[in-house]
Amino acid sequence: MARAKQWSEGADRTICQMRADGATWADIGRRLRMSRNTVIERGRRLRASAPARRGAPKPEVEPLEDPNREPLCAGHPRTWGLLSDAPYPIGDTP
Repeated sequence: MARAKQWSEGADRTICQMRADGATWADIGRRLRMSRNTVIERGRRLRASAPARRGAPKPEVEPLEDPNREPLCAGHPRTWGLLSDAPYPIGDTP
């Protein structure tokens, strides 16, 4: 049976510091000459976490149409595309 790995304080500090700097688990494993999965398991026990990711800014969403507005007449330009793939007939105004 395999013996449990004896972790040193230096290895624990390396895991925590590299992870806080945004290093991948694979990079940390290469530095410590251990498998990625071994380092992941130890990092979880140490609660080592990567910095929060910054995502792309969310696009602003158009406000929804007023649900209490008056109904649109048949063939209105705003609803024409829902009824037909043909372009809205400009000369024929309902």
